[in-house]
Amino acid sequence: MKAVMLMFDTLNRRMLSPYGCDWTHTPNFRRLAERTAVFDQAYVGSMPCMPARRELHTGRHNFLHRSWGPIEPFDDSMPELLKRHGVYSHLVTDHQHYWEDGGATYHTRYSSFELIRGQEGDPWKGHVKDPVPPETVTTRPLQGMFRQDWINRQYCRQEEDFPQAKTFAAGLEFIRRNHGEDRWFLQLETFDPHEPFHAPEKYRELYPHTYEGKHFDWPMYRRVTETQEEIDHVRLEYAALLSMCDAYLGKVLDLMDELGMWEDTMLIVNTDHGFLLGEHDWWAKSNMPFYNEIAHMPLFIWDPRTQASGVRRSSLVQNVDLAPTLLRYFGIEVPPDMTGHCLQQTIAQDVPVREAAIFGIHGGHVNCTDGRYVYMRGPASSDNRPLYNYTLMPTRMRSRFEVAELRSSQLHEPFAFTKGVPVLQIPVAHGKPIDDLRTMLFDVEQDPQQLEPITDPDAEERMLKLLQEVMAREEAPAEQYIRLGLEQHAAVPLARNESE
Repeated sequence: MKAVMLMFDTLNRRMLSPYGCDWTHTPNFRRLAERTAVFDQAYVGSMPCMPARRELHTGRHNFLHRSWGPIEPFDDSMPELLKRHGVYSHLVTDHQHYWEDGGATYHTRYSSFELIRGQEGDPWKGHVKDPVPPETVTTRPLQGMFRQDWINRQYCRQEEDFPQAKTFAAGLEFIRRNHGEDRWFLQLETFDPHEPFHAPEKYRELYPHTYEGKHFDWPMYRRVTETQEEIDHVRLEYAALLSMCDAYLGKVLDLMDELGMWEDTMLIVNTDHGFLLGEHDWWAKSNMPFYNEIAHMPLFIWDPRTQASGVRRSSLVQNVDLAPTLLRYFGIEVPPDMTGHCLQQTIAQDVPVREAAIFGIHGGHVNCTDGRYVYMRGPASSDNRPLYNYTLMPTRMRSRFEVAELRSSQLHEPFAFTKGVPVLQIPVAHGKPIDDLRTMLFDVEQDPQQLEPITDPDAEERMLKLLQEVMAREEAPAEQYIRLGLEQHAAVPLARNESE
């Protein structure tokens, strides 16, 4: 048995044809939907990039205990568990965060890995002299990641130069070389269609439009200040990059057809989150409420044991379910600290695995959905405190924790999932600003675009009960209940269903 996880970053569900979009060019996603079980109620867990990947490894939520950071010493890592049980695990990716401080312990969990350079502001090529971007570039000062991005673009002249193209070439090479072998897992992961939305011209030509404004393919994480023309333009730039992703997805499907791999190879096509492209008057994914444009994600799974294809699944699932699913697929016991669920019976017969799912970012809303309602629980006080990071790996995205922060840290008694190991409890002194943290309830059946929060005491009471139950199951720290103005409940013992 073999498995391929094809992961795209920032893949917007609402812009894919299998989920009802009629204007983007995504024929290979339609083709994928015909071969797989398509999940209609897949939701994110921890936001954004590396917190989501910690969930993919550990099968449990990250955001209640810490912000962006590495795999911890006590974490169960799915690819490492595969490796220990004789399943070869290989990572091919151009996701630049894997070689920063906050992601440096992820890729080394695999049997082998191949990292492709050059995405976004990856500090790849060294240029002392400033690059010279087009005169129409006025969106950001030429410094930091933005400066480096314009350096990196100089090395992406032809389509085969683009990091996504190189990533897929390496992944396809691995498949072709090893397709005759047994018991391996490939995580083929591209940073695209993450911003900047920079695609070869042939994909941009799929979306012709008249635009004479400033160069704009990289929205800042903030409220929209741009004109409608600029909003429409950047949506088309995203669509062009999405169509490039679709084309390379097609290459994977072609190779699986050619090599006859559908009989013994699981295929998972997933993402970490979506992206606001002007909806709700916001850009991006981190500093705002996690509306469904961000939180409601696409997911496609082919399981050769059940061979369920061209079917829709309505059960509520999350990325934390993928590690248990892959472990059980290879006949490996799921560690007790994983709170996700094996999806084998969900893929086969739409058997539910949970009544509610929670999601969020450290220090933001703690959100809960049952598939119909989305409940966004905000802080009880204006200072959004108390809040702590719990970690033995005190690093952020691109930096270590500051010495002054660590002076205020203390050892905290172990959580159940830290396996008897105490952790540092570090006060959050200057957390990431999160705008609009008021508590809101949406009925997404009646209001799928989440335009108007509702007042429904009975629905809110039910969602609040579900939220507290899942927080208890996830062993949320005591101060999270205080921060949200909730009553703390005792942790709920993890009970797996019989299919697991």
